[in-house]
Parts: sequence; structure tokens; C-alpha cells
Amino acid sequence: MAELSALAERTRPVAASRTRLLPVVPALAGLLPDGGLRRGATLTVGRPDDDGALSLALSLVAAASASGSWCALVGHPGLGAVAAADLGIDLGRLALLPRPGAAWAEATAAVLEGVDLVVLCPPFAPRQAMARRLVARARERKAVLIVVPGRAGWPEPPDLQLRVDGTSWEGVDAGRGHLRRRQLTVTVAGRRAAARPTHHRLWLPGPDGAAAADDPLDPAA
Repeated sequence: MAELSALAERTRPVAASRTRLLPVVPALAGLLPDGGLRRGATLTVGRPDDDGALSLALSLVAAASASGSWCALVGHPGLGAVAAADLGIDLGRLALLPRPGAAWAEATAAVLEGVDLVVLCPPFAPRQAMARRLVARARERKAVLIVVPGRAGWPEPPDLQLRVDGTSWEGVDAGRGHLRRRQLTVTVAGRRAAARPTHHRLWLPGPDGAAAADDPLDPAA
């Protein structure tokens, strides 16, 4: 935990920025009511076994990372640095805690002290009081908490929920060729301006490996 405290101190000047919104790549701006990630907000993105959910969660932090914000990935043992870089995350401003153990909530709270964005995959279902403390910590520190919840879900209602409703790959024809890009259908719902669900299509990965926009879907669909 001492190492996490040191990280928080080293990154605090960036986390203390008064910018209200953190940027996202243009392909994802249409998913968010404000066109960016509002500081202090909590988002949930699919589940760990949802095809594309983790890639979507990581893509949400790419633009902020590239523009100078620190981010942390907590509880993602199967994720490598190369995969994060392919999605546009600046590895020089990335903290990895792949196996935080039983103290994962305490580790996440410590990281929220100093970074701008945290992508969290809880190793087991948190109690509501535990989740509520992390949401409150993110709000207090004006950080963004992005949760990829387990099968039991996330017990605290998020400000915004992104659900991956469908995926399809392109590039293989009659058993030949290479997978080139994946289309995701994403439903977004939440509080206030996001109270009415909206539906979106995007490519992740797109032709260059990062997120790419597609035609929007009818919000009433």
C-alpha cells in the first residue's frame, strides 16, 4: 500500500486539474451525454465475459491518457501492456495492479487518491457499502471510476451504464482471411441527461486497431 500512496503523491498535480470533462476519442464521444467523461462520475461497462466490454472500458480512457492524465487498471490479470497501447493508452501514464488480492477495494481507494481514471474489475462481488465508498471516493477526488463488473454485478447504481448488446467480426470469408474489425452494439443509460436509453454502433477494434465510429441507431429502437 505504500507504493500506491507514493503513486498518488506523484500524480496528484494532474488529478487536481479543474477541467470538468476528460476527453474521449471522437468515436466514443457520442456515447456520453457530455461528449466526455465527467470528473467524479462512476460508469459500468458490460461484464468481463462480454465480448468487447473490457476493450470498450479501456478505450474510454485512451484520449485522456494521451493528453496527460494518469490512469490505473485494477484487477485485470489477463491484460498486457501491448493491448493497452494498441487501444491508445499512454503506457508512461499507466499504473497496473493486475492482482490486488483480497484488499482490492482498499487498493482502488488508494489509487483514486492520485489518478484521473481507474478501470476496475472486482475479483468478487462487492458489498454495497464497499461499492458506495469507492463511488464516494471517486466523486470526492474528481476522478472517473469505470467498473467492468463481475457476474454478480455492481450493487451501487452508476451515473452511466454502457451495455454491449451484440458483436460481430468482419474479415473472414469462407474460412479464409484475417479478422479485421469488430462491430459493437452499445446501449447507454443512466441518470439525468442519460435517463432515456440510447443505442449506438461502433467498431472496436476498427481498421487501425482503435475505436472507430459507425452509423448511430434509432434512440427509440
